[in-house]
Amino acid sequence: MTASINDVARAAGVSASTVSRALRGRPGVSDEVRDQIKAVAAQLGYTASRSASSLASGRTFTIGVLVPYVGRWFFGTVLDAAEQVFSAAGYDVLLYNLGSPETRKRFFTRLPVRKRVDAVLTLLIPEEEESAALRSLGVPLATTVGGARPGFTVVGIDDRAGTENAVRHLVNLGHRRIGMISGSSGPLHWTTPIDRRNAYLDVLADAGIAHDPALEADGDYTVEGGERAMTELLAVSRPPTAVFAQSDEMAMGALRALRRHRLRVPEDVSVIGFDDHELADVVGLTTVAQPVADQGAEAARLLLRQLDELGAEPPGQVRMPIRLVLRETTAPPSPRGPQ
Repeated sequence: MTASINDVARAAGVSASTVSRALRGRPGVSDEVRDQIKAVAAQLGYTASRSASSLASGRTFTIGVLVPYVGRWFFGTVLDAAEQVFSAAGYDVLLYNLGSPETRKRFFTRLPVRKRVDAVLTLLIPEEEESAALRSLGVPLATTVGGARPGFTVVGIDDRAGTENAVRHLVNLGHRRIGMISGSSGPLHWTTPIDRRNAYLDVLADAGIAHDPALEADGDYTVEGGERAMTELLAVSRPPTAVFAQSDEMAMGALRALRRHRLRVPEDVSVIGFDDHELADVVGLTTVAQPVADQGAEAARLLLRQLDELGAEPPGQVRMPIRLVLRETTAPPSPRGPQ
């Protein structure tokens, strides 16, 4: 026979309303009593009714998540970590894949999340009108991409600082022809490629290295794109002796292109990436590490905290740490390298 809330209340020696508040995380219950009630509920196998809890609290126990690319490693890793935090807290995830301009426009025109979610985690950068539309929902908002914006909790990294670390590493090794594989912001208004390119240009200028536009190629933030971009860079009249790829996936594509051209890494060409992808260590890739999963988990925790502390100001911008990870793909330039 299934245990009821009254069974839990009798066993714990409290009222049914106290059991309800304790299991829903509501105030007015001491930590000691809450822990006792949770233990009794677990012992009896009692599970609170989601519909009853929703009616009592006015919540849907659902978090809306907006993503531009479900299949990309970065976004998938952030999403997985956030979902684990939401699930552990008893929340479901309602996922919206807004990878095309059409689906994105349709979403922000209709706002199908209204009254269906308690909070929104967006992994895309909304334009100002889109930001205003999300703020009109009246729910906590968080993101792991882009810079600070009113009404949003932003959990991310300093893209400029990470890029500066990467390119300075190549400069300090003695490289003067430093290429870059990047990606365009495109219709999704992604600012990361812009921030990282500006930092790349600044480091070159600080080092007294003239910028050569021929040493930049678009890799579309994919392995295939990185391979294509590296092939383009090798075809210029004076190829680079080192390449900064704005993502590890593009860096891995670059390594594949170099291998197919029978060029050695790092003896002929040095390569450095960005992310510390789970396969970066396998291929010995020097990179700038960012805590991708931790960003998703922290954004999820901050959203849940806002739901528990209604009316509190969102924490604004949270910067996560980055670090340079030295492996086998970077070294001083060789006179036998591409000239």
